[in-house]
Amino acid sequence: MAASPSAPARTRAAEPGGLLRILGVAFGLAVIVGSTLGIGILRTPGLVAGQLTSRSSILAVWLLGGLYTLLGSICLTELGTMLPQAGGYYVYARRAFGDTVGFAVGWSDWITYCAVLGYVTIAMGEFAAVLVPSLAPAIKPIAVAVLVCFAALQWSGLRVSSRFQEATTAIKFLAFLALVAACFAHAASSPPPVAGRDMVPRAAGIAGLVVALQSVVITYGGWQSALYFTEEDRDPRRNLPRSMIGGVSSVLVIYLLVNLALLSVLSVPDLARSTLPAADAAGVIFGGRGAQVITVLSLVSLPPLVNAIMMIGTRILFAMGRDGLLWTRTAAVNERGTPVMATLVTTAVAIVLIASGTFQKLVAVASFFLAANYCVSCLALVVLRRREPQMDRPFRAWGYPWSAGIVLAGAAVFLIGVLLGDSRTALVATGLLAAGLVEKRLLFASR
Repeated sequence: MAASPSAPARTRAAEPGGLLRILGVAFGLAVIVGSTLGIGILRTPGLVAGQLTSRSSILAVWLLGGLYTLLGSICLTELGTMLPQAGGYYVYARRAFGDTVGFAVGWSDWITYCAVLGYVTIAMGEFAAVLVPSLAPAIKPIAVAVLVCFAALQWSGLRVSSRFQEATTAIKFLAFLALVAACFAHAASSPPPVAGRDMVPRAAGIAGLVVALQSVVITYGGWQSALYFTEEDRDPRRNLPRSMIGGVSSVLVIYLLVNLALLSVLSVPDLARSTLPAADAAGVIFGGRGAQVITVLSLVSLPPLVNAIMMIGTRILFAMGRDGLLWTRTAAVNERGTPVMATLVTTAVAIVLIASGTFQKLVAVASFFLAANYCVSCLALVVLRRREPQMDRPFRAWGYPWSAGIVLAGAAVFLIGVLLGDSRTALVATGLLAAGLVEKRLLFASR
């Protein structure tokens, strides 16, 4: 990390009527862990084990995926400290490639977060219905009610919503540690797991390894969350590197611990054939209550994710409105630091997606947008290094240019995989992007 003085101004607002500068490392860690650690790690270990042959290869892939994600966080931290503005990927794309590419990245990023809001709140309704079956007919109303509650939370101000993020993430973190501890305690007092007889181990090929690695990298999704809040950080030059590196490292450790815990209760073949290995492991430990335990854990994992997604989505819309690339009213901020109109628009769009069910299609599109926007941001790092070498960089990516090359190559491979795996979804994504560009053109024509 390059030595540099701390940010001289630790004011409550970046500018009159602007975002409040009150966040620190605790929130940065909470927003990364809270938006990354969740249902994925409860499901994905089975998919990964299904492509591999041994405990060591399973753990190695999880470690490799975590190290790749950590390398990506180190590279993009350079951009975050160099351009400490709300909006994340949008900011870097616009600076490197201009308004049109910046708009495309910001628009698609925002649509992605709206879709995920719909998906996650529906999941909360479904988990609630599992615990209370009488709620089954009201899953969509529950999802809408959850969204409205989180919008109200945002409206109460940045201080309240950031404290909520920190508290709920801590609870989720401890809940996952409790699951890990329960698995290890059971393994210490029981015979080692015996493989199911109907599962025959097979040799892992290159294709299986690639699928496993892609699955792991997807499970680390959310690691970039702190980049969207640098404008609200008291000292992003110092705090962002700590949040990004510390947050990804924490998730990496938890993921390894969860896999070790599952393997202490389930054999590799049994893990490989499981669609929800955490529930199977909980069934071994807690008997008939195992499924209920995992449902509760899944439900506990979602509130910090919803809060983080809503905060990120509103920051993207706020940044684009402030720059004049969308409706300028979305840049309005109340005295408590909430982008009020951006919050209303993001909530309204997510509710429409829930009511119509179209969020399900957009969630498939989200993987394309996430891969494409990550590629653009990695390219932005290279472009800005060459074009603006004299720009102040409080943090420089370790190992550049090799680190950036590895990250960019991995991002490109992932994007190509998405394109080849589901070309129809890529076409839908292109259509949505085109619709956004038309909206931008009409907006400018009306001025």
